Amino acid sequence: MARYVTTDLHGCLQTFRHLLEQELQLQPEDELFVLGDYVNKGPDSRGVLDYLMAMPSRGLRVYCLRGNHDQELLDAARGFNDLTWASAADRQLTLESFGVTRAEDIPAPYLTWLENLPYQLDIEGFTLVHAGYNFRLPPDRMRADWHTMLNIKQFTFDAARLQGRRLLHGHVPTPTAEVQRQARTQAQVISLDTGCVYRHNPELSHLAALNLDTFELTLQRNLEPPYEIARR
Repeated sequence: MARYVTTDLHGCLQTFRHLLEQELQLQPEDELFVLGDYVNKGPDSRGVLDYLMAMPSRGLRVYCLRGNHDQELLDAARGFNDLTWASAADRQLTLESFGVTRAEDIPAPYLTWLENLPYQLDIEGFTLVHAGYNFRLPPDRMRADWHTMLNIKQFTFDAARLQGRRLLHGHVPTPTAEVQRQARTQAQVISLDTGCVYRHNPELSHLAALNLDTFELTLQRNLEPPYEIARR
């Protein structure tokens, strides 16, 4: 049995499939944890959701958290048009993947699945969250500050607030060399978003998977067909 964590798929279905099926060769006894942001920016948001939603029926154990882009898609589908939802180009790619022209028309099963995603998860040795925490808050408030958990980009880590568990998160695209360093040193905080969707950026453009028991890091370069993406 192995435990793996990855994050920030952003519609990169082909890359995600290759990582799981060819590189990790995920088995039914393994556990996969995904830290959110399944949709927007990349070419096949719907395909990523279809794949994740079908994994349990294939006998695979997958645990998915909510990301800020998943929340933004939910908000848009509910008609909260005053809230931020990606760029116009991102929205177009996402809606095309679902075969609709309005977020309100995304089929209900996808919205239900996204709505049921948890914000955080504690497992042996680790706390998992999409973006991070405001460690200045009291512990009970820190663990219920949903907006921060989806959106924070900088924080000062306090291990005592997590009972000594390491923190794994995504959300902020981090150069592959830095993520490799964090994994190699078994850092207390590891950011696993290596910006897979930013296919033009040589420091990013990879999907990262961390083996939680060995700290081995697998980096899979972006394998998607060409698509428009803002440079980062």
